[in-house]
Amino acid sequence: MGILYDDVVIISQSEKEGEPTVITVNCPDKTGLGCDLCHHLLFFQLSVVRVDVSTDGKWCYIVFWVVGKPSTRWDLLKKRLMGVCPSCSSASGISFYRTEMQPPKPPHVFLLKFCGYDRRGLLHAVTEVLCVLELTIKRVKVSTTPDGKVMDLFFITDTRELLQTKKRQEDTIDHLKAAVGDAMISCDIEMVGPEITACSQGPSYLPPAITEDLRDLDMLDDQQSGSIPSNSVSITVDNSLSPAHTLVQIVCQDHKGLLYDIMRTLKDYNIQISYGRCTTKTETDCEMDLFIMQADGKKIVDPSKQNALRSRLQMELCRPLRVALVSRGPDTELLVANPVELSGKGRPLVFYDITLALKMLNTGIFSAEIARHMIGDREWEVYRVLLDEGDGMSVSRNKIEEAVWKMLMGWNDDDCWNNSAWTATGYANIDTVYLSRLRISYM
Repeated sequence: MGILYDDVVIISQSEKEGEPTVITVNCPDKTGLGCDLCHHLLFFQLSVVRVDVSTDGKWCYIVFWVVGKPSTRWDLLKKRLMGVCPSCSSASGISFYRTEMQPPKPPHVFLLKFCGYDRRGLLHAVTEVLCVLELTIKRVKVSTTPDGKVMDLFFITDTRELLQTKKRQEDTIDHLKAAVGDAMISCDIEMVGPEITACSQGPSYLPPAITEDLRDLDMLDDQQSGSIPSNSVSITVDNSLSPAHTLVQIVCQDHKGLLYDIMRTLKDYNIQISYGRCTTKTETDCEMDLFIMQADGKKIVDPSKQNALRSRLQMELCRPLRVALVSRGPDTELLVANPVELSGKGRPLVFYDITLALKMLNTGIFSAEIARHMIGDREWEVYRVLLDEGDGMSVSRNKIEEAVWKMLMGWNDDDCWNNSAWTATGYANIDTVYLSRLRISYM
């Protein structure tokens, strides 16, 4: 038995402006389900104001209270949330959910080669289109030639699994052409084989200077822009209030992706949430109570395991990403790094936020790379952006670092998002025909 397919995810949009939309998820449980759901909420730029989670280990019931934007694509969000719930089967012509999980097959990887005339904000415009079309950037290699041209290589996967079709490829190229206009010289898309995909992961090592920079970021004091003061995060582990569960209480400053950062940490530790509640008390503070247990169904009683979990949560909430500007001889390079889930998923929209912040600062990008590397005992997604200083950097290094950090954390002014990928105004150069096609492609 099960529930009707359409009832697995129910989205009740708010009737009054300013009130949250309620998203209800009712499906078989699996370890990491909360993380997978929050991954999509973060991608769709939703602010989570409250969460209730309840599960008996077999069936899960989750309610999210979220605040979206007028342009939020609720129907598409529902499809994506249903896609991470346990799979469905058909019974008597009606689709029901079952608990058996099929391991997902790895997505096809495509190489998008974009050649154009360089201009400020061009890389962000291309990134913006790819995000709207749900094309996930796995790796990028961006370079600028002396004659003012750019060659951008994007290794991407398609959430809709349609990029192998000619129509999807043509639509993607049309949207890019509409967004950047005459700045585009050519654009080609092709599927790449396993040997190219393996190469796209980057070398197995980073230059020592970069590795040291990233390790040094873990040693930064609380005064640095790329961290949240540790005294603003309180994590308590208690085994006295429940005979079967360990209670984790978290009080911290809110940021974009906060719930995702907590859920991915618990997923990586293979910890299951039996009951949980998260509430945003003020515009900046968040409180969370989580009743958890290990994969074997037992409480966490080992003090060393408790300390390890507490320390990891503390680190992920204080520094969910690492941001720094470093000198590379006469040049300045922006480094951004975020940990990769053990499942292989990276944090959504990081490159989008980086390019948007630099565009708003009117800071050019000479070259950029995204690759994954093992640093210590963890895999990291590392973004290296060489800034185009031209006749000299007009914006201070501290301001660039702070602006990128605030954009990634969602602490920027609301005006910063007026030109985001989720609004039509972000496509000032797209004519009515292309806007209509873009809206159709959402579905």
